[in-house]
Amino acid sequence: MKNQKKITVKNADNKVIKIKTGFESKNLVHTPKLRTLLIVTVIIFILLTIRIGFIQFVQGNFLKEKAYQQQTINQIISPKRGNIYDSTGKALAIGAQVDTITINPTKIKKDDEVTTKDYKEKIAKGLSDIFELNYDEVLKKVSSNSKVETIIKKVEQEKVEQLKKWMEENKITVGINIDEDTKRYYPYSTVASNVIGFCGNDNQGLSGIESKWGSVLTGTPGKIVSSKGSDQREIPNAEETYISAENGSDLTLTIDLNIQSIVEKYLKQAVEENECNRGGNVIAMDPKTGDILAMASYPNYDLNSPYTPNEVLAKTYDSLSTEEKSIALSQMWINKSVGETYEPGSTFKVITASVALEENITSTDVADDFYCKGYEEVADRHIKCWAPTPHGVQSLRKSLCNSCNPAFMQLGKRIGPSTLYKYYDAFGLFNSTNSGLYGEQSSIFYALDKVGEVELATMSFGQRINVTPLQMVTAISCVANDGILMKPRIVKEIKNTDTNTTTEVPVTQVRQVISKQTSKEVKSLMESVVTEGSGRHAAVTGYSIGGKTGTSEPTEANVDEGYVASYVAISPVEDTQITLLLTLYDPKGKNGHQGGQVAGPVVSQMLSEILPYLGVPSDEDASSNKNPSNSIVVPDIRNKTVAEAEKILKASGFTTKVYVNGDPNTILVSDQNPKPGNSLLKGSIIVLYGEGNSVSTSITVPDLKGMNASEAINALKSKNLNINIEGSGIVTSQDYTTGEQVPEGTIIKTTLKQTLTQAH
Repeated sequence: MKNQKKITVKNADNKVIKIKTGFESKNLVHTPKLRTLLIVTVIIFILLTIRIGFIQFVQGNFLKEKAYQQQTINQIISPKRGNIYDSTGKALAIGAQVDTITINPTKIKKDDEVTTKDYKEKIAKGLSDIFELNYDEVLKKVSSNSKVETIIKKVEQEKVEQLKKWMEENKITVGINIDEDTKRYYPYSTVASNVIGFCGNDNQGLSGIESKWGSVLTGTPGKIVSSKGSDQREIPNAEETYISAENGSDLTLTIDLNIQSIVEKYLKQAVEENECNRGGNVIAMDPKTGDILAMASYPNYDLNSPYTPNEVLAKTYDSLSTEEKSIALSQMWINKSVGETYEPGSTFKVITASVALEENITSTDVADDFYCKGYEEVADRHIKCWAPTPHGVQSLRKSLCNSCNPAFMQLGKRIGPSTLYKYYDAFGLFNSTNSGLYGEQSSIFYALDKVGEVELATMSFGQRINVTPLQMVTAISCVANDGILMKPRIVKEIKNTDTNTTTEVPVTQVRQVISKQTSKEVKSLMESVVTEGSGRHAAVTGYSIGGKTGTSEPTEANVDEGYVASYVAISPVEDTQITLLLTLYDPKGKNGHQGGQVAGPVVSQMLSEILPYLGVPSDEDASSNKNPSNSIVVPDIRNKTVAEAEKILKASGFTTKVYVNGDPNTILVSDQNPKPGNSLLKGSIIVLYGEGNSVSTSITVPDLKGMNASEAINALKSKNLNINIEGSGIVTSQDYTTGEQVPEGTIIKTTLKQTLTQAH
């Protein structure tokens, strides 16, 4: 054989033995090695197949997205947040044009490391100086390896122009970006702050309407998509995809800024004068539609700087821990109308009376229907009436006028818990109103099977149950609206700013709770409360007012919370246009804590301005200083010489005070206080300002409360202030707070009422 060779071996006998043997060729692979190589190859192939499958099927979408990100540039187009308007079209929240400054650290570089370091330090110094930022923090961002770093958001145009000028002077064209953005701005600062709420730095609503209606206001971002190469730079002339942003919709609220301003003015005054430690709250509602015309909590806060403590919180803020500060700010933002519950007290007697009349358990004027001996025996206790003297025998009308607790305990017992709860449910007192307001809570009632004699007695006159102010005013509005319950409405219209189409949020009728006849009877009872009962302080001359006072005492476990003084009013009684609920928490002032005495006069002040504004006709022109025999209309003497103006005013019966530099015979009157058209008593002062003079002395408003008309007139006259008098008796309220600074000649509107010893 070719591959064999012969080997000759001699043995001992010298015989030659031929042996054939094989040999290994160096050109062939040994079979065991070949087998091993084949196995390894198969294993590698299997592993590669598994890896390819894993990449394709498991990581495919992820890697596809990553490749897309590496190859594309996405520029986000921020949508414009919708504005918020009041019902008359005044802007309450708008977006102001601002910019966001970002940098691309990897693009901020020079030819070598040393010059790059100096260049980065220069840019960090410029940015920190212009925007008043910490240099070390800015330098850290400039020196980072991130693709994008945000330097500052919500920059005003003045600073942006300063940056542009600095970049131009230093020939910086790459690495610093100025991106258009918007900043939320609130033109009226504190007005309706607890209702409107505010936005964070990213323009996302954090409280109030801004949060609750955030999905409508925010809109949808758009973007511009373009391509970039392996060097991560944009490819010139590459095709771009433009996806436009969908701007947020505008909201029109039911709130009327004029009414809102009126109630806020008097609410602030009431809280401060009555030393209400836990503030106050007011709601004005149109009972026919459920529209919230005004809603305010005090103390409020500045929407443009929501993290700055208000005047009240600022007194203790620095002494609080970090956690306590956070809690305190959250409390400052709460809308008390929906975010907190309270015991309604005797205002709730309107509901009890409505149920009794609807169920024919009694009538409005049944003589000797109830008897008050100063307390009511309930189970094992005596529950007292608020009045120190027993009311004796009474009808339902008289019981409501006297706000008699024993009478309503007796009435509640006649009605029974099951029937009461049926109507509480119908009035919407067991559920939140779904008003569209942020943070709305619901009521706290006993479970029906837990209502014993004592629980039945106390809830009949509004104690030991909790409702939100909005639930309460909605229920009273139902009584005023012929017994028809309306769903509260805070947003009136939604406007798509891209298409200019408007969608109205519908007025929603929930259900008929009581009959029109019962409604009429209860409104008559409420009117009697104002004309002859404990609610007299809320009367407004020339208008029919129905009302009910409320005073709820704290539980033994929460004595520190103090009393809640409240008043609910409707007007006009026959064709009600407005329901108003005022609640004052923990009043400690000289007027005491009774709802009639503390809250009643404030309601009168509010309605005396709101009703004329709403166009509700007055029954009579009853202001004593509007009588032609003792009042004069202020003429317009502007643009006349000072000397001529003084002559005209003195001839009309006014006194004058002049601020003028120069000859009064040649200098013209540029302004006057009071303005033309006001009616004033004879002898009132008119302050004149000559050209170039516009500031007079500020006068401190005196405390007129408790004075009669003559005393009030003299007190103001001595300070060069004027008076407007409504009613007769003694002063119960004034529209400028005691101690407030006003210009000379200012008219101080005062409300006078006959004295009333007590009002519950």
